[in-house]
Amino acid sequence: MKLLPVFIFFIILQSCSDKKGKTKISGITSEVALTENLQVKKQDFNAKKIISINFEEFEKNYFQKENDSVYIINFWATWCKPCVEELPAFEKIASDYAGEKVKVLLVSLDFPDKIKGQVIPFIKKNKIQSEVVLLDDADANGWIPKVSPEWSGAIPATVIYKKDKRKFYEQSFTFEKLETELKTFL
Repeated sequence: MKLLPVFIFFIILQSCSDKKGKTKISGITSEVALTENLQVKKQDFNAKKIISINFEEFEKNYFQKENDSVYIINFWATWCKPCVEELPAFEKIASDYAGEKVKVLLVSLDFPDKIKGQVIPFIKKNKIQSEVVLLDDADANGWIPKVSPEWSGAIPATVIYKKDKRKFYEQSFTFEKLETELKTFL
């Protein structure tokens, strides 16, 4: 019975996938930085690294900042069509508000074994400049309600917060809608 909620979570996640099939990107090799903090080659997406973390590390390092910045945290996956369609809005926000205290974090919910074959090629192909982390924590029943008690587990999902002010969105965003929400925090 304990496995039922986990099973339901993965079914909900699968409902986001593009039913037309997945695009395969082959011939791209790259390094990956896991929790050992290995550096990625400079030519790989601006020397950024992708780390694979559990929820405890995510919560401590990304989800409880008490400074003057606004944090936009988007939960997504490469196989989720609505997630992929909204990523340019997050990238534009990150670019347009680069001079202000606005930080965008893209939290990939792809399986950890897909980081080299799907996540990094996707990031390179789409020239993603925002920071990306891979959330590798199978205890979805434990961490989903910590993100938001309102979260059913479906993606895309986004949290915007600044200090104690926090809003959760289980929806897709256009740039205009995302910017409107961001402005309520500025």
